[in-house]
Amino acid sequence: MQLKWKISGLIIVSVALILTYLFIGLGSNWGYVLPRRGMKILAIVITGGTIAISTVVFQTITNNRILTPSLLGLDNLYILIQTFIIFLFGSTSFLLINKNVNFIISILLMVLFSLVFYKILFKREGNNIYFLLLVGIIFGTLFDSASTFMQVLIDPNEFMVVQDRMFASFNNVQTDLIFIAIGVLVLVGLYFMKFANYLDVLSLGKDEAINLGVDYDYAVKRLLIVIAILVSISTALVGPIIFLGLLVANVSYEFLKTYKHKYLLIGSVFISIIALVGGQLVVERVFTFSTTLSVIINFIGGVYFIYLLLRGTRK
Repeated sequence: MQLKWKISGLIIVSVALILTYLFIGLGSNWGYVLPRRGMKILAIVITGGTIAISTVVFQTITNNRILTPSLLGLDNLYILIQTFIIFLFGSTSFLLINKNVNFIISILLMVLFSLVFYKILFKREGNNIYFLLLVGIIFGTLFDSASTFMQVLIDPNEFMVVQDRMFASFNNVQTDLIFIAIGVLVLVGLYFMKFANYLDVLSLGKDEAINLGVDYDYAVKRLLIVIAILVSISTALVGPIIFLGLLVANVSYEFLKTYKHKYLLIGSVFISIIALVGGQLVVERVFTFSTTLSVIINFIGGVYFIYLLLRGTRK
């Protein structure tokens, strides 16, 4: 009962913040302003939900609360894709200007990389999840180095376009992108439901999960594909937000204090929405767009990450 009250509290706070964001300072131009704010809220809900769920599932698989899906290198791959398009075709390229095409290409390339990546690594017996993380870090560093190399060579004006893609933004999300993302998420959600019941068992560890009858490798491979698609959607939709998942997942663990993922997943989604909507309100009303939401989230998340490391060291 206590968990249900906590979840209810998160829902109430989320709805209150969303309504505040939608109607604060609306004025007489509500017919123009309200739909634009509604698109931002939809983008925030999609981004917050995908990042929260992918991080909780990823930490369950790895049995480590300081790891995030960004270790797989998908954020760096997204920046590399955008940099490569500008490097090869210029900032006026159709592949960059048309956000629908750019969105679909980015998702397809990131998911394709993940599928090939998992296929090769899991082909050999004995390659565990930590070997996957190690290779993911190496690829992430490679993608980052390649992006930096091309960014040095391109025109300074075009570098500004690349730099704009390196930070998450909810200001210019197109309606078509939202609906495409929702369509993909519905299909991914239906697929994910087949494996969601395994999460409580997987959190016990590989040996315990196998002893309890779970086909561990099969379940982990499928869940990693789901994680890759969710991260690809959120990154291609608004850009990379590195520490958001770490922040909301650990706050969910501390606030809910349960091992049951049916509560953890829901709670983390609403905590993520609270963080993003509240952060966007601060960006617009306090800082008056002088900074970006991703900078605030990454700063707070980075500080919290250091706190988690220090707390783990003391223990």
